[in-house]
Amino acid sequence: AETLSTLRTLHSDIKNVAINSGKDITDELVIDALSKSVKQKNESIELLHNGGRNDQIPAEEACIKLYQKYLPAAMNEADVVAMIAEVKTAVGAASPKDMGKMMKELSPKLKGRFDSRRLSELVQAALK
Repeated sequence: AETLSTLRTLHSDIKNVAINSGKDITDELVIDALSKSVKQKNESIELLHNGGRNDQIPAEEACIKLYQKYLPAAMNEADVVAMIAEVKTAVGAASPKDMGKMMKELSPKLKGRFDSRRLSELVQAALK
């Protein structure tokens, strides 16, 4: 029953994103909606933990596990660092000013597969 409820919520979220953006439902749109939902659940877990409501954390973690089944396989940090080095060479990035070029190339490839905040940190480190 909980799985069904979670999937119905996810389906509703995907439809809402499609309606609000005025686009058809595509794989990219679904990945965006899933990524956003996982991020929101992680933030909820943090808030629940800070608020001392640890009894509700397992339900949020279960939702995250279910959502992650539908996301592309996550990439490990070593593979991402290697990809950053390749893109850095390909776009000729040499300074922190080139971060936008790098992120423009990397973000679509890693969307839903690696944390964007951590990606930004790794790109900054590579450009120093």
